[in-house]
Amino acid sequence: MNTFDNLPVPECSSNRRQWLVGVAAAIGGLAVGSSYSWAETGNGLSHNADAIHQETVFKAKPQRIYDALTDAQQFQKVQLLSGTIEGIDLRAHPAQISREPGGSFSLFGDYIVGRQLELVPNQRIVQAWREVSWEPGIFSIARFELKEQGPETKLIFDHTGFPAGNGEHLAVGWKAHYWEPLEKYLS
Repeated sequence: MNTFDNLPVPECSSNRRQWLVGVAAAIGGLAVGSSYSWAETGNGLSHNADAIHQETVFKAKPQRIYDALTDAQQFQKVQLLSGTIEGIDLRAHPAQISREPGGSFSLFGDYIVGRQLELVPNQRIVQAWREVSWEPGIFSIARFELKEQGPETKLIFDHTGFPAGNGEHLAVGWKAHYWEPLEKYLS
């Protein structure tokens, strides 16, 4: 049953038109008022979530970068070039990386773990990515986009969905443990 079924409807067509316009205006006012109150009480949308966007250019073709990020033996060499990480023996726990969508990866002595969500050879890698120190079940999204630019490749990186307050730590970590050693590895 419609909530407007019991309202009287005027007989005359001009009055009926005015009545319909009035009802439409009232409904519109309710909708505007409702959306205002939703925003006021919070609809769960965050306007202050941290995100990382980094771009770097490597003197290598996309395939070399893609392979270095998705091949466990190659990434192990990148890890070792990143230097020591306090409390982690990178040789005792080598990188493990599945090259299949849905497959898992474990990096930096099992400190970084996740799943491959999308793998487009030489173009894109998307991962569900987490530090093991995060609360159980918390994963972020790490997206690596490779754009060929002649003999070089621009890597466009976006990282979202990580716990609040981790942005600075992660942004520094990506540069120190991924981009800088990857540049050394590729040269």
